[in-house]
Amino acid sequence: MSFPTSTDLQTWLDIATEAALAGGVILEHYWGNLTSIQEKGRSGDLVTEADQAAEAAVMAVMLRHLPQDHGFLAEESGARGNQQSRLLWAIDPLDGTTNYTHQYPFCAVSIGLLLDGDPVLGVVYDPIHRDLFRAGLGLGATLNRQPIAVSTTTDLANSLLVTGFAYDRRETLDNNYAEFCTFTHLTQGVRRGGAASLDLAYVACGRLDGYWERGLSPWDITAGIAIVREAGGTVTAYDGSPVLVTTGRLLATNGKIHQAMGQVLQQVTPLPEFAPVPEIRQ
Repeated sequence: MSFPTSTDLQTWLDIATEAALAGGVILEHYWGNLTSIQEKGRSGDLVTEADQAAEAAVMAVMLRHLPQDHGFLAEESGARGNQQSRLLWAIDPLDGTTNYTHQYPFCAVSIGLLLDGDPVLGVVYDPIHRDLFRAGLGLGATLNRQPIAVSTTTDLANSLLVTGFAYDRRETLDNNYAEFCTFTHLTQGVRRGGAASLDLAYVACGRLDGYWERGLSPWDITAGIAIVREAGGTVTAYDGSPVLVTTGRLLATNGKIHQAMGQVLQQVTPLPEFAPVPEIRQ
């Protein structure tokens, strides 16, 4: 297969947009009306009927319009289609499920396309605020059809950052706690959004200046990486090497504070131990 043309990418971007909007309709329907909330084997890793119904709506659109040689990796249903294809879609029908179950309005549908493992297209749709982020390689990045760009902040002292904490944070010392404290001291603040796709989208549109996290899955970050890049930002591994979505670890910034954030991440020492968990009597 030859490298996709801009026409191909635009067509696929429009299809992904239709799918994300379809998933968003489902999420709006279930907002505040959930009847089933379950854990998927890890503490805090939730799934609801909204996740499953939104994924079905997304996949229905994608399968109806895309070529049969594309592959799919969706959070709830797993691998589908041609997994050996150079083109693999990474889909999260509800990024921020914990937020969603508590009606905390920070969640999104995330649909991204990998070409040979590298993000080249992304759609992130926040149905609560009706924010539609889109980007394709060479096509630019937009929010609600208007062009966006990363911030112009040049130093950590004036930056606002965001991060997250993985589901295994209670069992591993590699948990972002020390980094969170360090960056809180060095910046105007660090937020914890709870939806990686939106964290990345907010970096892309300049609402945030930088983002780092570990323990992520390809469907969490593929779309967001593509959007940040097209908005003029920089996305790498912690050490500045090329980012791989399979590692679950990335640093995304406006580019201007990238080196500084990377240096901090390389220097921070993880906390040596957890504080003892107090016994809570009912």
